[in-house]
Amino acid sequence: MTVLIASDLDRTLIYSAAALGLTMPDPVAPRLLCVEVHESRPLSYMTETAAGLLTELTADPSVVFVPTTTRTRKQYQRIRFPGLPIRYAICANGGQILVDGVPDRDWRRQVAARLAEECAPLEEVHAHLLATADPAWLRKARVAEDLFAYLVVERALVPAEWLKALAEWSDARGWTVSLQGRKIYAVPRPLTKSAAMREIARRTGAATTLAAGDSLLDADLLLAADLGWRPGHGELADAAWEAPSVTALHTAGVLAGEEIVRSFTREAARLGRLDA
Repeated sequence: MTVLIASDLDRTLIYSAAALGLTMPDPVAPRLLCVEVHESRPLSYMTETAAGLLTELTADPSVVFVPTTTRTRKQYQRIRFPGLPIRYAICANGGQILVDGVPDRDWRRQVAARLAEECAPLEEVHAHLLATADPAWLRKARVAEDLFAYLVVERALVPAEWLKALAEWSDARGWTVSLQGRKIYAVPRPLTKSAAMREIARRTGAATTLAAGDSLLDADLLLAADLGWRPGHGELADAAWEAPSVTALHTAGVLAGEEIVRSFTREAARLGRLDA
């Protein structure tokens, strides 16, 4: 029985230095493995224990591990996961399915057709972001994969009223808004990680799907999976978001990532025993 595991990356499986959450005394802090380098500097980490568990997990022929991220393809390909090469990945919040690192053109065409039919155009939303954002707290404005837009901001200076107004404006046009760290994402509502996960499950014949994520953009992924996990930090934890099939972990920071990989490993093993 094939098990598909779709895991969000940033602040779920991998962690920047600022997101590690190492609150324990230094002598007992976990050993870390750098899994991403950007501009010649280490950027993202897992615990060595999590890396070892992931290596074992990806070696299991009954497991299809699918990194699932809002990152662009270029940003995703900076990551070097331990273990065997990964065949499938989901980027751009479901807008791109990579097969052996190459974008699947058929999937991209399907996504483009649905967005054109159901949502206001990207150009309109991007223009609105630029027109309403205050230069006092806006640091960068970006368009990702010609699919969605995001702002890099000084989070503490962004007015809650502005975020609320942006969410209402976007919702009326078929878009959603998510605040993750220093980034404010505006994403078309049909652009989902869950749709891409279902497509890969169809292709691989996966009978069971497991998932993990920390942000509001991961909620659909968690609800679509048979079982899910969310860490004790992030948008979902802040909102006390729960679902019957989703385990809300109390652990936060990089140790939550380790607990998530451990949960994946344990559940995959259980399903393997049931199949046997």
